[in-house]
Amino acid sequence: MKLAFIVQRYGTEILGGSEYHCRLIAERLAQRHHVEVLTTCARDYITWANEYPEGTDRVRGVTVRRFPNARTRDLDSFNRFSDWIFSNPHEVGDEMEWLQQQGPWCPPLLEYLQARHTSYDALIFFTYLYAPTVFGLNVAPGRSILVPTAHDEPAISLSIYRDVFALPAAIAYNTAAERRFLTTRFAIRAIAEETVGCGVDLPQHRGYPRGPSTSGLSGRGATFRRRHRLYRPFVLYGGRIDPGKGCEELIEYFNTYVSEGGEASLVLMGVKLMPLPEDPAIKFAGLLSEVERAQALEAATVVAVPSPYESLSLLALEAFSVGTPVLANARSEVLVDHCVASNAGLYYADRYEFVEALDLLVRDEPLRAAMGRNGRDYVRQHYRWDVILAKYERMIAKIRAAS
Repeated sequence: MKLAFIVQRYGTEILGGSEYHCRLIAERLAQRHHVEVLTTCARDYITWANEYPEGTDRVRGVTVRRFPNARTRDLDSFNRFSDWIFSNPHEVGDEMEWLQQQGPWCPPLLEYLQARHTSYDALIFFTYLYAPTVFGLNVAPGRSILVPTAHDEPAISLSIYRDVFALPAAIAYNTAAERRFLTTRFAIRAIAEETVGCGVDLPQHRGYPRGPSTSGLSGRGATFRRRHRLYRPFVLYGGRIDPGKGCEELIEYFNTYVSEGGEASLVLMGVKLMPLPEDPAIKFAGLLSEVERAQALEAATVVAVPSPYESLSLLALEAFSVGTPVLANARSEVLVDHCVASNAGLYYADRYEFVEALDLLVRDEPLRAAMGRNGRDYVRQHYRWDVILAKYERMIAKIRAAS
């Protein structure tokens, strides 16, 4: 079969979020089918500036067709317009203007999809939020699968998204929590629905002791620790380093932990979109390759997942897969569900719970080891690639039979 993935950005440099999720699924399905990705030339979601070359590319076995955006985003202007539209009566036209300002605004991608959609057996759209999905789903809804990556945020209350969830023939939810949220909020008319998520590879396991508790430069994760001169336990965050992902709050809570005698460091890896304090206990590791990212997750004492808005959290699942417990934001129902179902992490509702939970995890190595085993079992049971891909195959088969 020939499958098209439609997503706002695509590339090996983009680690995290719906774009990373899309790439992982596309690469796996490309081993069985002819897969093409239709995307923009943007690398950066802040401005949507055209940085990748226009045209056809080949990325890890997947054909990628990139189309130029017609405009960049003025973030300050967009934020002011968002504040207005989320708090005032408005018309559908205002919402369309908001969608265009949000970006990416890429008419050539939609024109190509309109002209060539019949050459694909199924169209798979990643994330509900952006214009390529909002308009693209209208092209061939009977052959479309939506992967919403949705959570409770102001934008989802806009009326333009009612059709987004009513149109597709199939919906691939990330978690049971996301499915509950969307099915109680929208009139879903899909003929195929699956709670899918994303597959996670289980690397060769190296058990505890992890090595950081004392000298820190032997055992699991030693390469990463030596490279970054980490001589004591550390908390790791990976992804966009952004207040919207809970990073500002994470740093505030971590500072309280240190001020109360905490012994761990905080390491942040990813794209820095906010200033970081000059503090020897806080280290910026930068944007890492996939290999280095896996080494960091394995080296960490605890992985922090501070985002209050998650539809899946690949960061949490990847931490589980290498046997590292997580400390998660309790405001995310998805993260709480992961922690409860796996028994592989703790969650915090405020600063004081964060400090107590982190102190417990850092000090109690047997607890971390038990949680590590639980996390690997959880991934093995629910997030194996054969399970995930079988669900996509079922949805594709069902919408093809119905069309």
